[in-house]
Amino acid sequence: MRSEAGRFIKYYKEEEIKNKLFASANVYFADLSNLSVKFFTMTIAVLGAGMVGRAIALDLAKEHTVTSFDLNGSNLEELSKHNAGIATVAADLSRFDEYAAWLFPFDLVVTAVPGFMGYKTLEAVINTGKNVVDISFFPEDALQLDELAREKNVTVITDCGVAPGMSNFIIGRYNEEMKITSFECYVGGLPKERKPPFQYKAPFSPVDVIQEYIRPARLVEKGKIVTKPALSDREILSFGEAGDLEAFNTDGLRSLIYTMRHIPDMKEKTLRYPGHIDLIIALQQAGFFGIIPFRINDTDITPLEFTSKLLVDQWKSEPDEEEFTVMKVIMRGEGRTVVYDLLDRYDAVTRTSSMARTTGYTCTAAVNLIAKNLFTEKGVFPPELIGKDKKCFDFVMEYLRQRGVIWKQSGL
Repeated sequence: MRSEAGRFIKYYKEEEIKNKLFASANVYFADLSNLSVKFFTMTIAVLGAGMVGRAIALDLAKEHTVTSFDLNGSNLEELSKHNAGIATVAADLSRFDEYAAWLFPFDLVVTAVPGFMGYKTLEAVINTGKNVVDISFFPEDALQLDELAREKNVTVITDCGVAPGMSNFIIGRYNEEMKITSFECYVGGLPKERKPPFQYKAPFSPVDVIQEYIRPARLVEKGKIVTKPALSDREILSFGEAGDLEAFNTDGLRSLIYTMRHIPDMKEKTLRYPGHIDLIIALQQAGFFGIIPFRINDTDITPLEFTSKLLVDQWKSEPDEEEFTVMKVIMRGEGRTVVYDLLDRYDAVTRTSSMARTTGYTCTAAVNLIAKNLFTEKGVFPPELIGKDKKCFDFVMEYLRQRGVIWKQSGL
């Protein structure tokens, strides 16, 4: 259904939109005819035009009117190369006081910003009274914003990627069908070619990946929350076509610790090629991930900032470099074992990475749950609270299948 914001977009001309809404940002409308609103579309703002944000915008633009916001002009230019009909806005997304003006015309917002600014970004969007789907994966507890979301009468779906995200949808569905006593999730995004020394390419910013390596991991063991060092409990496991990979603890359970507290054993582990973590541990022990500044040539910099800068080139994927995402979810209980497997690869036709596909399309599926009124509750909802509804779960699975992201279910 069209909103007043949708009608606003339809009837205002290019210069009026620029003057009234984006006075503090540079706006580039490649094709203003794309701003006309059809009765079955929504007007959607995507905050962040990085690898995943670009995949989200391109997918949503097939059915909705999309505008992409990012400070990085290169990101916006790359998006326009893929679809010149998507409007782009060059804006500093840390200027949260501008959100009310920037987001006024939109029905729904997707937040795909770096984790360090994700919580404040989501809070600012909620304060504008907009429905929102978030994939920023910030360290703060998104459920702390539930009261604000209810006060603003908005629907907020958080952590809506591959993991967290699809793992949550899956456990939410099966929690309705069986008494789960054990939940395990293994996930990793890896380059097809193992190039030394790291044998790894970061699908996200190196800072976010390093945070995953140093943030203590929360697990649930025998009904109690247990905190272990990241990278602990290392083991080599076989993942079929993906080969033997090393699994280790990371802090990936997130909301499941609280929403599924009745499940006595839960853990999530990240996957890498064997040998990668030895290098990471060596860097960590040598102090390269420290946060206390030191001075180089009259400039203060932290070891973490220095390391991240170096790793940008080491971990940056080359254009059209092949990679894959591998994931396994295992649930046990009542004599049953249910397994979901995913192996998704780089799409050479659309030039979209598997991590962007598996993360981004889960997000866009959630957007369409809201757009099609399949999920209308108000407040903050991690995916497990949505996946419990079979209609929503089946919609997400079918949405992904249509885009070639195939989950294989096995077990009793």
